[in-house]
Amino acid sequence: MNKTLMAASLAVVLGACSSQKKSDVADATPNPFFTEYTTPFGVPPFDQIKVEHYKPAFLKGMEEHKKEIDAIVNNGEEPTFENTIVALDRSGELLTKVALAFSGESSINATDEIQELAQECYPLFSAHSDDISLNPKLFARVKAVYDNQASFNLDKEQKKLLEETYKSFVRSGANLDADKQAKLRELNEQISVLELTFGQNVLKENNAFKLVVDKKEDLAGLPETVIAAAAEAAAADSMEGKWVFTLHNPSVMPFLQYADNRALREKMFNAYVCRGNNNNANDNKDVIRKLVTARLEKAKLLGYEDFAAYVLEENMAKNEKNVYQLLDQLWKPALAKAKEELADINAEIKKAGGNFEAEAWDWRYYADKARQAKFNMDENEVRPYLELNHVREGAFYVANRLYGITFTELKDIPKPDPDAYAFECKDKDGSSLGVLYMDFFTRPGKSGGAWCGGYRSQAYKDGKKVTPVVTTVFNFSKPAAGQPVLLSADEAETVFHEFGHALHSLFGDVHYQGVAGVPRDFVELPSQVDEHWAFEPEVLKVYAKHYRTGEVIPQAIVDKIVKNSKYGQGFATVEYLAASLLDMDYHILKEIPADLDIEKFEAQAMTGRGLMRQIAPRYRSTYFGHTMEGGYTAGYYSYIWAEVLDADAFEAYKETGDIFNQEVAAKFRKYVLTPGGIDDAMVMYKNFRGKEPSIEPLLKNRGLK
Repeated sequence: MNKTLMAASLAVVLGACSSQKKSDVADATPNPFFTEYTTPFGVPPFDQIKVEHYKPAFLKGMEEHKKEIDAIVNNGEEPTFENTIVALDRSGELLTKVALAFSGESSINATDEIQELAQECYPLFSAHSDDISLNPKLFARVKAVYDNQASFNLDKEQKKLLEETYKSFVRSGANLDADKQAKLRELNEQISVLELTFGQNVLKENNAFKLVVDKKEDLAGLPETVIAAAAEAAAADSMEGKWVFTLHNPSVMPFLQYADNRALREKMFNAYVCRGNNNNANDNKDVIRKLVTARLEKAKLLGYEDFAAYVLEENMAKNEKNVYQLLDQLWKPALAKAKEELADINAEIKKAGGNFEAEAWDWRYYADKARQAKFNMDENEVRPYLELNHVREGAFYVANRLYGITFTELKDIPKPDPDAYAFECKDKDGSSLGVLYMDFFTRPGKSGGAWCGGYRSQAYKDGKKVTPVVTTVFNFSKPAAGQPVLLSADEAETVFHEFGHALHSLFGDVHYQGVAGVPRDFVELPSQVDEHWAFEPEVLKVYAKHYRTGEVIPQAIVDKIVKNSKYGQGFATVEYLAASLLDMDYHILKEIPADLDIEKFEAQAMTGRGLMRQIAPRYRSTYFGHTMEGGYTAGYYSYIWAEVLDADAFEAYKETGDIFNQEVAAKFRKYVLTPGGIDDAMVMYKNFRGKEPSIEPLLKNRGLK
């Protein structure tokens, strides 16, 4: 997931601001945001930034931004591309600087103080944002440039910036009358606060549940590394001699896959799928009800029949029909494959002497048994070869082979967290492409999942290129002292995925921030295509080395990985598609009853399509942050849309007989990774591939054909 390219998410994180008395701010420490960073590579001075610095910095950032907008509006000269469009694009530098730092902090270390600060300030930033997008005099200048663009002799990038700027104002309500604009302001504020509340509730739910095991026999089946991590978690919680399992993925997923104790698996699974649905202070059902209602009202106010139509207008898919066409095309074969896998699972239950049919908390456990029976494949046989540092070096190796770039670790540099790593990325000619942080371990206050973000975007200033500061964030279990971090195959693939996002940021080369982003359903292409190299035999032999002996992964295990790669794709595809369909179903609603029953709506959406009870959507409504927190709203389908692209893109390498083909890599960098959103997304893809993508490689990769 790429947070750097999420315009909606950036607007959200910019919302941390509040009015205050001067006496509320500690004067003892100079505010690091108010001066140029003097750190290596100009990264944020994380060790100097304190919570109390954010409020005054946001206030000053908004004040300066307002002055910059006033200067554009009150410019006595006729509107031109430079004095209006470029000036607007470059405005808000301090505000963005603070927002990016706060975004990182609130994602990886959301303390109570940080969360309260965000809740307090969202309404103020929402108002600030609307003051700009609904400023009639500013829009008049933008429209004047747009209407007279033929007279400005603009190049392709400048034309795109002008088009995107004008369209942004229109989509933000600039053409609405005063009464409707006032209503839009109310809705924007309401939506931003609800999205924030939803995410904070999920974080609280994640941290609230602990499965405490005090009998060693209840650990049967679990790998030693998982047991050791649970013991470490218990000790950190003053429960020495016990084992603690949480709802964070590195804890809950291995438990569901390996724990022999069925009753505990059921308890763990139910806690996981009921997050935000426990009728407590963190319950998200009413939040969802209000949120989808406000989004629909906003869409209708702006002239759209539903919120999905508003969102999809900006994406490659363009409309709801195209999204459902793709999802429905995959649903039937994926469901058929999942039913085959369920038959295997029930057979394993009978083989083990069970007299019950599989339930949802049995799937991962018995699917693992079925995988072992079919392929003689035990994931724990692979883990010793997927030590975290080796996997990271594998991702670096692939990038070096494809593009000639290198990564050098930076030791003496401020870091967003003491456990994070920092690297300088250099191009093949030795020039710096930017700084990459990698933050691997889960911790309280850290959002779940994995993502790519940034502390500085690539830009040009005074004619010189400014390189980006990128961060990739994961949630792997921190090992017990002296123990290695051994990843699952999925976790190793995640390293490659987020690293692909990072390459997109590091290779970007645009002159204006307004054209830096790409459509939501294109943004996952760079990340997902990078996954293809993770388990190529040629690559595994380079980085997959036993953490103790250094032995390269044996060919026999590589063969098992290749043969096993398509097994389980029925389950994986169905749970993903179920969530994608659920996201769309909420946002194609044309009317929403005041008493919308969230549980009933979800159940009808799933059972109506024949979803088996043994598979829950990858994200159920009450913890579906991708859509309810913004960013992937009416857009969770984007991963599979982009997978059509990435599967077809990797074929370009395979067709040459060389997965490291330099000519293909150079074209991918030139046409996909470098130009931001200067071109239409499909044009960018066809410039690289020479044709539109085919769905056949995706069906083949997932074993659905």
